Amino acid sequence: MLEIPESKNISKQLANVLIGKTITEVVNATSPHSFTWYYQDPLKYGETLMGREVEATKGHGSFVDIYCDKNTAITVGDGTNIKYYSPLEPQPKKHQLLIVFDDRSFIAFTVSMYGSIQAYKGVLDNPYHQGSLSKISPLEDSFDEAYLDSIFKSVTKNLSIKALLATEQRIPGLGNGVLQDILFNAGIHPKRKISTISDFEKGELYHSIKTTLADMTDKGGRDTEKDIYGKSGRYKSILSKNTYKDPCLNCGDTIIKEAYLGGSIYYCPTCQRI
Repeated sequence: MLEIPESKNISKQLANVLIGKTITEVVNATSPHSFTWYYQDPLKYGETLMGREVEATKGHGSFVDIYCDKNTAITVGDGTNIKYYSPLEPQPKKHQLLIVFDDRSFIAFTVSMYGSIQAYKGVLDNPYHQGSLSKISPLEDSFDEAYLDSIFKSVTKNLSIKALLATEQRIPGLGNGVLQDILFNAGIHPKRKISTISDFEKGELYHSIKTTLADMTDKGGRDTEKDIYGKSGRYKSILSKNTYKDPCLNCGDTIIKEAYLGGSIYYCPTCQRI
């Protein structure tokens, strides 16, 4: 899933291979997906995108934007996979959108569970996208302890720390995936009510948000996610679907997996007491 580390790195990769190229063909979905969200009519994407030259890319929150000339853009959101193919490679048989460039290279967009692929002119009318562009990212210096404290103060105190950090996009791109290692490194149980978190623990959490996300981003994303070449990130996730059956790295206790707030949480009952 697209979260902060992946959106940043995929954007950089796309910039390296797409900037200066012109879109020569738009292939609509060969495998329609009920939970793929498009901007207006996807059958008209060709009219919007044909002949447009890629000028820039931007990764922010859980979005990747591809900016073209004449105020045209493509935005993909969380749940959408982007894969780049060289001119000699065959086109995949199944996709939700495919875009070919003037050198015959192309990118294919596929959606597993749900995701968005939006082509448009001007500004995307989407509150989450606009919020992602306007809010401060943990990767920025201006995301300081005072800013995190303001997020705490913006909600009721009976909210859990997972609900605070990984729902409602209060911190765009900080989702349930990256949350697991952030809370593990901070020693905080995902079900803890924010009213029980001390000032010291809040400081530890702030440090973990900054350092964990920076490490994930510097290493090209998490090993549970793939880049535009189909390669996994170099950051080895501590708590994920791939590792939760392993003993805790700190104490050796058994990692617990539970369903909570619409997703799975992982935690060490010894290192992350509730």
